[in-house]
Amino acid sequence: MTARMLPRAVLLAAFAGLVTATATGQTIVITGGTVYPVSGPRIERGTVLIQDGRIVAVGASLPVPAGATRVDATGKWVTPGLIHAGSDAGLGVASLFGESEAGVQGEVNPAFSPAEGYDAGAITIALTRTGGVTTGLSGPRGSYLPGRAMAVDYAGARLEDALITNTVAMLLNLSDGSRGAGGGSRAGTMARTRQLFRDALEYQRRKAEFQKGAMQDLSAPAAQLEALLPALKGTMPMVITANRRMDIENALRLTAEFKLKTILNGVVEGWMVAEAIAAAGVPVIMSPNTDIPSFDGLGARLDNGTLLRRAGVQVIIAQGDPGGERNLRFGAGNAVRNGMSWDDALQAITLAPAQAFGLSGYGSLDAGKVANVVIWSGDPLDFAGAAERVYIRGQEVSLRTRETELLERYRSLPPKR
Repeated sequence: MTARMLPRAVLLAAFAGLVTATATGQTIVITGGTVYPVSGPRIERGTVLIQDGRIVAVGASLPVPAGATRVDATGKWVTPGLIHAGSDAGLGVASLFGESEAGVQGEVNPAFSPAEGYDAGAITIALTRTGGVTTGLSGPRGSYLPGRAMAVDYAGARLEDALITNTVAMLLNLSDGSRGAGGGSRAGTMARTRQLFRDALEYQRRKAEFQKGAMQDLSAPAAQLEALLPALKGTMPMVITANRRMDIENALRLTAEFKLKTILNGVVEGWMVAEAIAAAGVPVIMSPNTDIPSFDGLGARLDNGTLLRRAGVQVIIAQGDPGGERNLRFGAGNAVRNGMSWDDALQAITLAPAQAFGLSGYGSLDAGKVANVVIWSGDPLDFAGAAERVYIRGQEVSLRTRETELLERYRSLPPKR
């Protein structure tokens, strides 16, 4: 239940306690804007109350506590911070070959997390925030089993300030690029995957025997097999990249066989098997801009996300542009252009990824949630809209970037001699 659903008397009592507590924490009240909680209908001339990095209340005509910092959002749009489910921001220098911190050598690295390669001062982080993106899910790169993804908020001077968790999901690649892991065929890759999964479960059952050397050789080092166990137990999502129809079907077979908590990634031909994906209850991460056929997805079409959503699939939108994380909202806008409802598109970059990855404190404007909030000049899914103020964990963050600095430096050039 959100604060806007509570009786006014209850709200007033809560605010009375809040005012007493303001001496120990910052209180911010955003008033007058059109609030889009995502979890419920929009609120005209709404109020968002923030204290100590959390949302305390959201509603219309709420009283403003004494001493609170008031932010007038009249005529503006207010949404949760956007969540990018495929971000590279902070993991090296965007688009420069050899400068990524997102991977290690080898095909089987489930114990690897790129978290300690994250640079909180990278220029890409500030750029990402200008697009209203406050949270990123960053996974390692690799051709088969590259490791675990992490989740960060794009604020703070150190990894410890930004990190939400370094184990938000396990990654598995079943696309065309993983055939090498199976000796050059998809069937070989599936066989190897099953063997790894079975060995991990066998290792768990017979760990004492393994340590005594009384067990047959396994298909991967014990540390790597042990890292797979949370995903095999269903306590951590497994993101499986699969673009062709046959690969998506293979991923669904693994999901049923090992009872995985799967999130499909890519799904270029997902529209062909939308009903099967929906029946399996599997969310998907996709880019609405993928419309050029390739050998890893001959059936590419711009309304893929729309067709998946109509079938009942939970759709998560993620732009795959290196260094272009700030353009996430335009990916959602393109989904709307190709038939997806505006509400579904906004949910696909806020609440849908939060729910799929188990980030229960994120993705919507509700009491108790982390105060990642964006004030927009207009529609965030339109080029005409822009992020004017961004709050991460209740603190306003700078939208100044390296681009801003270069603009200011070279706005006025010296006269020619």
